Amino acid sequence: MRIGPYQLDNPVILAPMAGVTDLPFRQLCQELGAGLTVSEMLSSNPRVWNTRKSMARMGHADEPGIKAVQIAGCEPELMAAAAQHNVEHGAQIIDINMGCPAKKVNKKMAGSALLQYPELVEEILHAVVNAVAVPVTLKIRTGWDPEHRNGVAIAQLAEQAGIQSLAVHGRTRACMYKGNAEYDTIKAIKRAVSIPVVANGDITTPERAREVLDYTGADAVMIGRGAQGNPWLFREIATYLATGKKVAPPAPSEVSDVVLRHVHRLHQHYGDFMGTRIARKHVGWYLQEQQPAQAFRQHFMGIEDPQEQLDALANFFTFGN
Repeated sequence: MRIGPYQLDNPVILAPMAGVTDLPFRQLCQELGAGLTVSEMLSSNPRVWNTRKSMARMGHADEPGIKAVQIAGCEPELMAAAAQHNVEHGAQIIDINMGCPAKKVNKKMAGSALLQYPELVEEILHAVVNAVAVPVTLKIRTGWDPEHRNGVAIAQLAEQAGIQSLAVHGRTRACMYKGNAEYDTIKAIKRAVSIPVVANGDITTPERAREVLDYTGADAVMIGRGAQGNPWLFREIATYLATGKKVAPPAPSEVSDVVLRHVHRLHQHYGDFMGTRIARKHVGWYLQEQQPAQAFRQHFMGIEDPQEQLDALANFFTFGN
């Protein structure tokens, strides 16, 4: 799959997830086989660009592979300026968020709330595409609610505006993450446009990835929640799609190495105070995926010293709970 001048190593993409797909996690997923990683969304509001949180998200110098940055907002001029700002700071692809279902995003008329207003969608897409020389991509849901699945119409607007790749989550905004993702709309979108289409939603196994690609005709799959605590999923899916063969689960020694490396990078990236706190949720996901250990998990959540976190994890993986 290509996005503008960029050829992906494989058609397995890490979805942008607020509070999850920070630089340490993107680096890890890239190392474990992701063909592309996309940053967590950045606000188009320039008043927050100089906050510590935003500045930590906007540094792209150490970004692995292709530098894809997602922006969110509802004002065409601000979205265009945000795109330019991030390109100036190293972004090679700008992704527009019209898929986030979170209330705090939607009440600002951003994310998937925009799907209710095709004319505004069109204005934003044209403004951003015309503002930068790098490829612009778009992430959407299938519509605002099940009675108003307008994904095909939005996809056609995107293609006409110059969007170079479209990722579609197989739920409406009203569905949030409830129920099962549906792929009929993604299939219809793929048939309606000629730009690359990426299928997203409930893709948690290599077999499901293959089924979704075959059914929808999509060019790639995007992995979101399935990668939390299981970044090896990228390697498993990429190998299965390329060869039809399944990869053995990671050995305990690899699990230990990856978790410790991830936590150490979180400490380095955020500093001791925030790094230890952010590490807690990732370790919770790892423990849930790899070896449920409630007692150790509760103990780990109370650790506030970075080295103590690393020592506790090393001891746990060596001797067990």
